[in-house]
Amino acid sequence: MFCLPSYLQRRFLRRLFMLGVSLGVFFLPSSVGAENVRVVSLNPSLTSILIALGSAEKIVGVDEYSARQMDSVASLPRVGGLFNPSVEGVLALDPDLVVLVPSVEQRGFRDRLVELGVRVEVFENITFDQVLENIARLGALTGQKKAAAERVAEILRVREAAFKKTAHQTPESVIVVLQRDPVFLVGGGNFIEEILTDLHVKNPASSFEESYPRVAREWVIAQAPDVVIDLSADSEDPLVFWSQWPSLPAVQKGQVIQMNADLVSMPGPYLDQAILSLAQVLYGAEVANEIRKGAKR
Repeated sequence: MFCLPSYLQRRFLRRLFMLGVSLGVFFLPSSVGAENVRVVSLNPSLTSILIALGSAEKIVGVDEYSARQMDSVASLPRVGGLFNPSVEGVLALDPDLVVLVPSVEQRGFRDRLVELGVRVEVFENITFDQVLENIARLGALTGQKKAAAERVAEILRVREAAFKKTAHQTPESVIVVLQRDPVFLVGGGNFIEEILTDLHVKNPASSFEESYPRVAREWVIAQAPDVVIDLSADSEDPLVFWSQWPSLPAVQKGQVIQMNADLVSMPGPYLDQAILSLAQVLYGAEVANEIRKGAKR
């Protein structure tokens, strides 16, 4: 029996869908199997999850940031930036699935793809539980349920061990800087703040309703943090920069610490590594190693 190649089947089904739209009749094509799904990822956190779960070969296109930051997708077609993706670029790749994190800029883009019959899955990635859910959902969508379940389980084991191992530590005041000028911090209601809470430290910026608030430098100085964790991309050494305000306890103690933003602030598949890295910075390598051991029991 003659059978059209899969890429022609997809093209035919999409045109059939558009014909149905124009006639007021909607044809719903049968879903493509998760094992053979062609995915366009429009967010680095989602791209990172797909790669970690072993679904890199199913990605047929990515956003500019993913391509620049991740070697395994660097050679794939790029369909625009996070805030200006190209509908035409996505359609040219004949995807079965487009995954993205919602934003005001992408609302019209998402609606347009749906109108054209492209399946779009939207993922929130602010809270810890949302990130875990994203791992599980992407695993299900790409035939990697087992890998996703194992990744989630490992993250949860490390989280529980970290909470227990740091319970008797003396709480310190810690701010996490995302950008220096203007100053953006890790606020409340996000996965990084949840990790800090699990590690029993105090984040003064958690009082803000915004997850990542912009604040005045005077506000930072007034909070007198014991530790400043600097995730900014600025080339100047963070201790040199923050030493402009010598009254800061973090400066006086030499506790201004630069960390890898991709590791700590990426709402992706390695939240366990973010927990361990923050634990080591805040409490030392011995405590971090105890957490690792506790997670294996």
